[in-house]
Amino acid sequence: MVVPGSQHIEDKMYHPPEGLQKDAHVPDFNCYLELYKKSIEEPDVFWKEVASDFYWKKPPTGQILQYNFDVTKGNIYVKCMEGATTNMCYNVLDRNVKDKNLGERVAFYWEGNSPDHHEAITYGQLLGQVCRCSNTLKQMGVRKGDRVAIYLPMIPELVYTMLACTRIGAVHSIVFAGFSAESLCERIMDSQCSILVTADGVYRGEKLINLKQIADEALEKCREKCLARLQTLLPDPYQTSPIKNQIKSRLSIPQQNLLHSRRQTPWDAACDVCWEEVMGQVSEQCEPEWLDAEDPLFILYTSGSTGKPKGVLHTVAGYLLYTSLTFKYVFDHQPDDVYWCTADIGWITGHSYITYGPLANGATSVLFEGIPVHPHVGRFWEVIEKYRVTKFYTAPTAIRLLMKYGLDPVQKYDLSSLRILGTVGEPINPEAWHWYHEVIGQKRCPVVDTFWQTETPRSGLLLQVFRRPWPGIMRTVYGNQERFESTYFKKFPGFYVTGDGCRRDKDGYYWIAGRIDDMINVSGHLLSTAEVEASLTDHGAVAEAAVVSRPHAVKGECLYCFVTLKDCREFNRTLVDELKRQVREKIGPIATPDFIQNAPGLPKTRSGKIMRRVLRQIARNEKDLGDLSTMADPKVVEVLFNHRCETAS
Repeated sequence: MVVPGSQHIEDKMYHPPEGLQKDAHVPDFNCYLELYKKSIEEPDVFWKEVASDFYWKKPPTGQILQYNFDVTKGNIYVKCMEGATTNMCYNVLDRNVKDKNLGERVAFYWEGNSPDHHEAITYGQLLGQVCRCSNTLKQMGVRKGDRVAIYLPMIPELVYTMLACTRIGAVHSIVFAGFSAESLCERIMDSQCSILVTADGVYRGEKLINLKQIADEALEKCREKCLARLQTLLPDPYQTSPIKNQIKSRLSIPQQNLLHSRRQTPWDAACDVCWEEVMGQVSEQCEPEWLDAEDPLFILYTSGSTGKPKGVLHTVAGYLLYTSLTFKYVFDHQPDDVYWCTADIGWITGHSYITYGPLANGATSVLFEGIPVHPHVGRFWEVIEKYRVTKFYTAPTAIRLLMKYGLDPVQKYDLSSLRILGTVGEPINPEAWHWYHEVIGQKRCPVVDTFWQTETPRSGLLLQVFRRPWPGIMRTVYGNQERFESTYFKKFPGFYVTGDGCRRDKDGYYWIAGRIDDMINVSGHLLSTAEVEASLTDHGAVAEAAVVSRPHAVKGECLYCFVTLKDCREFNRTLVDELKRQVREKIGPIATPDFIQNAPGLPKTRSGKIMRRVLRQIARNEKDLGDLSTMADPKVVEVLFNHRCETAS
């Protein structure tokens, strides 16, 4: 691997130890190049070999990968294993239990928020619980193609529910359990979910988060929005006609059902269903629904530059092949591994590298509910020692946070089991990379990464595009094919535009340089500046808002907000607190701004476009602003510098 940094280590190469290379699936770069060449020149042969390890009720009838990336030639589409039928849940559970005799192997070591809460779940036990959940969902009326919203912490029930959906052909939409009621409502409405699975609450460290209360608020917002839409379309609430019934069916959400794993909360018997009660009444046997290869698997919402989150749709066969292959090769999975990804399943990394990829390989994983510093700053290292973790995969934010506590917490624990380290989700600075490699990996563990389009430092010189698809590429934006095509394919017909910049070094390596649109990566969470700005301007005192990124020692990036107030409104501490609270409530705690600055005016071009380049420089207190000739009122710059947040100096 190549790591950038100070001049004396620039372009330094870090080779894996010979012992690790010896039995690796991809032992050296030449082997990698052979695999890559085969995947490009003989894609059908390459992916058929990958597919041969899985069960297909019916084999494919045509080419393994078919696609059109050129909007001038028709609708954009990608198809993988067309004509084949299979089931994701069967391949990651039944196949391991029945065909590979792994029923007694531990699938997950669940480690709760408190070290006192832990559980080992075998593949056989996992299959039984998933079948029970499948039967429960079917009893509640869930059928193939229905959408199920899941708003759960990192507890085993989250895995049970998502796999139960895949077993019966339902489409899961997991919402990170740190999002607000408004964000949850928006996602339920967009995907028209019929059931919401949640929990009473969750402790994050010592803080209790009442998930049921948030879920109840979200459902009430759904009802209000549905009613408002119906009243707009049908002013007479007593009007009865076929068109009214059709609209109600399309726009409204059927009676919501809440499956509870912890019941200590207000209860509405008309719609609430207790997890423990229903799960105990159903069978551990459930036949899987055999699905077409291109049937939808899940919807996962990601922030959009327009402020409206996009429901990214993935399909069954392609996601199975891609996550199983990348997990096996990137982490060099071996049968005796204990693997731990610290991400939340509510994000794409968790979908891929906590659930589907590891289970498809029969891996043993750690499922972690807690946070890195609770109940002490050595919690990560304690868990690694406890389970003899061999492959450890975490975020740069966590690495930078733990660096602050020095070597003492690390040296108390035995980390000798580690063989490979991983980092994902956001930029990692050279200092953090070297600490991770030298202190945690003791200079003997390679550090790997996975590409999810926002991985490395922001400095893009080129726009990264792809000419061909891979099995796990997104298929569409749910319910909005036009947005899918315009966002990813219209800029350069014939290419998939990732939205990332990149640069190519003198050795031919490509360095992914982060988003080129108005997105900010905060602790691995991709946030839309437009979404945050919309939350700020919803406040009665705010006339206009602009949000940019600012470097942060732990988060990588943080939100720096400029707000222009309406006439006669005073900018003070109380208002700042109100604005932060409003963003938290509308989007979630992850979007809470670090800085909110009074901006009597914003730098704009003569056509009225906000010059975010200038705002980013002001947020960083960098006086060299470059060319300001297009700015309508250059005097605004001096005013903004004078109003900078003191703590941002």
